[in-house]
Amino acid sequence: MNIKKIITNFDYVLFAIILVLFGLGLLAIASATNINDFGITRQVQMQAISFVIGLVAIAVLLLVNYEMIGELYWWFYGITILLLVIVFVPGVGVTRFGATSWINLGPIDFQTSEIAKITYIIFLSKFVDKSGGVKSLKDLIKAGLTLIPILALLLRQPDLGHALVFTVAAFGVLLINGMKYWIVALGVGGAAGSIPLIFPRLELHQQQRIEAFLNPNDVSLPGNYQVLQSKITLGSGQMYGRGLFQGVYHRLNYLPVQESDFIFAVFVEETGFVGGIAVIALYLFFLLRMVTISRKIKDNFGSSIIIGLVFMFAFQIIENIAMTMGKMPVTGITLPFFSYGATSIVTNMIAIGIIESIYIRRKKGTFFTHEY
Repeated sequence: MNIKKIITNFDYVLFAIILVLFGLGLLAIASATNINDFGITRQVQMQAISFVIGLVAIAVLLLVNYEMIGELYWWFYGITILLLVIVFVPGVGVTRFGATSWINLGPIDFQTSEIAKITYIIFLSKFVDKSGGVKSLKDLIKAGLTLIPILALLLRQPDLGHALVFTVAAFGVLLINGMKYWIVALGVGGAAGSIPLIFPRLELHQQQRIEAFLNPNDVSLPGNYQVLQSKITLGSGQMYGRGLFQGVYHRLNYLPVQESDFIFAVFVEETGFVGGIAVIALYLFFLLRMVTISRKIKDNFGSSIIIGLVFMFAFQIIENIAMTMGKMPVTGITLPFFSYGATSIVTNMIAIGIIESIYIRRKKGTFFTHEY
């Protein structure tokens, strides 16, 4: 084990970006949980503890050869299915916000789909690599068949948000592995055509959210209240914001789920348009940095994992920020490194650990390929 070479090859730019995002998010969570009135809240403490756990996970993953992990790819598929099935075990699964997506671990509820999306990206990246890429419709169908049981389990929970995350991440992996544009068009057309079949099978609260999105001016629809309050909160920040910890709407509890789903609105109210644009720019830099890293990886398996994670992060970022503005339906997707959520933070840090592990082993033939 050559720690010096690990330190030398580590990508500090990517790590610095997540440190800044986490720091800004922690400030926003502190404000959203009224630090002025209650001091350091449990949410702030749990977020900090989760981040430290994530740092430990990164340190461990730096020592793991991702190529060796790839040889166990069918095990990762089994783990993915197990993680999504275990929530249905009586006495184990916990229902929150209308979805049975969590298991109880004492002080926290653990959302298994968070980890499952990473294990699936690892599996699919190796599965497609072993198959020689996506060169035909047959290759796409083979890969798609591995996704169907996962989507079925997620919709059974029901968790439409993570079903979309899995789909987008899988799309990214398939795209980088040679999926033709006509296949993309066919897939998009098929997805659009399936909407009338899927919509009636969604849970009532999910249908209401979609109907609210399509009818944003109808305040009688339950899903429109939180979006309306989010828009008001965003707009009240104007250009430069009210000042840190000086937000009004979240302190008066007008904004629902303010420390998690709508944390971006809290931050913009206090830092204004300028602060919101700065965070969006940071996320853009974050995504571009990962793409840059993927281009430096010499093997297809490693670069596929990174691109899958890029698509995963990109969808979550776009969906969360857009839903606070009423531009996409509310799905409960958290804002990476920003929203409150122990499982989300640890999972995001694990994703970064995997990317860094791949990056430090980018030079084939070095000790990194064989030593661990």
